[in-house]
Amino acid sequence: VQLQASGGGLVQAGGSLRLSCAASGRTFSMYTMGWFRQAPGKEREFVAASRRSGGSTYYADSVKGRFTLSRDNAKNTVYLQMNSLKPEDTAVYYCAGTNSDYELRLLRVAPAYNAWGQGTLVTVSS
Repeated sequence: VQLQASGGGLVQAGGSLRLSCAASGRTFSMYTMGWFRQAPGKEREFVAASRRSGGSTYYADSVKGRFTLSRDNAKNTVYLQMNSLKPEDTAVYYCAGTNSDYELRLLRVAPAYNAWGQGTLVTVSS
């Protein structure tokens, strides 16, 4: 599967953005999809993941209650709705996919994913 992320931009603290990740291929529903982010000078970190069709959704503690991951398998698209944004949410956001059914512990780390989008920059001003 090939992934293309979009929707980043500049927003004030407290604002909202919705990121989209469009996937090519007919097997999207069989992929666990995730979002990661990487701030300048920091390592890439897990944000959220949604197991393939009918599965569970998981969030990093830092975004729980503010971000919502959803997926539309008919449109081969996964979304990340980000509300109550904070300056510390500033980062390049990447969508990722894996067709392996890993346990949650592994879904939180980047090497579990074998498909990556190009990244979209989110900047939150204070």
